[in-house]
Amino acid sequence: MELQSKADAFEYADQVLERWYPTLEEGNNKGIVVLVTSQKEGAVTGGPAFIQAVGDTVLDGVVSQNLPVLAVDEKYNEALFSSAKRLAAAIDGLPDPGGPQPKDTKRESNFKTKEETAEKRDQFTVVVGGLLVIAFVVPMAQYYAYVSRK
Repeated sequence: MELQSKADAFEYADQVLERWYPTLEEGNNKGIVVLVTSQKEGAVTGGPAFIQAVGDTVLDGVVSQNLPVLAVDEKYNEALFSSAKRLAAAIDGLPDPGGPQPKDTKRESNFKTKEETAEKRDQFTVVVGGLLVIAFVVPMAQYYAYVSRK
């Protein structure tokens, strides 16, 4: 029997769980964490006893915090390790250690503002004007000096 890949991580995880543990008794307290690196997402699924022991809050937290946040930074091992720690803590009845917080990736602009440009406009006008005068006057002066010697 061949296992076909599914587009949805949850469908794939369910299919793997059913394949590995075909009966309810075998898969009742088993769980699977799937991380899809190409889509930077993951899924957690398991038998009824596993789902009940972990709880919806931790399951949602692992799927929405641990897996995607760390996968975006391509920290796949850390994503799976932190998810496993969080699931184990929930099963053991310990407090939830929580997931990583998404980083603020807002980037600052390196362009000058309109006000900064306006402040420097006069200086640039004087410099450019001076260079233009030099570019025209110096060659004319050189030519005049060359012609006046003859």
